[in-house]
Amino acid sequence: MEQQLLIANCQKGDRLAQRKLYDRYAAQFFGVCRRYIYKKEDVEEVLLSAFYKIFTKINQYTGKGNFEGWMRRIVVNEALMFLRKQNNLSTLQVVHTEDALKNMAVRPKADSNIREGEILKLLDHLPTGYRTVFNLYVIEGYSHKEIAQLLKVSINTSKSQLLKARRMLQEMMETC
Repeated sequence: MEQQLLIANCQKGDRLAQRKLYDRYAAQFFGVCRRYIYKKEDVEEVLLSAFYKIFTKINQYTGKGNFEGWMRRIVVNEALMFLRKQNNLSTLQVVHTEDALKNMAVRPKADSNIREGEILKLLDHLPTGYRTVFNLYVIEGYSHKEIAQLLKVSINTSKSQLLKARRMLQEMMETC
């Protein structure tokens, strides 16, 4: 009930309600942005841009579906727009998934005791395209079709980027 009142007040333009909403979700969404963007200053810029969009589009939220999910989608889209503007997504390699699968060596599983925080740190070392597809697919739960539409690439490109990201992460975890 409290969240519905907060949303209603934000829809009325109540600045105090907007501040409460920001305070409640800023840290979480900072983490979402950070998975896509490396520099803290850029993450902060994207986060502010995302909240601006949330506040200006909040009247479009109909109450159907998860509000946090609605906001998260805006945050992810803002991060992707930032990467596009930086030209970091224009270099996704087009590789057929079957070829990528054939070229993958069978490796032993990496230590399953590695912590989530360590994996997130390793993501910083992935090329932007790999990291972006990995985040969208593994963490955000997008399908390859949705990723292909968001990034304006083929489904096979999305799949191959994910395979390469997983292979790279596995290699990095084996050396940890």
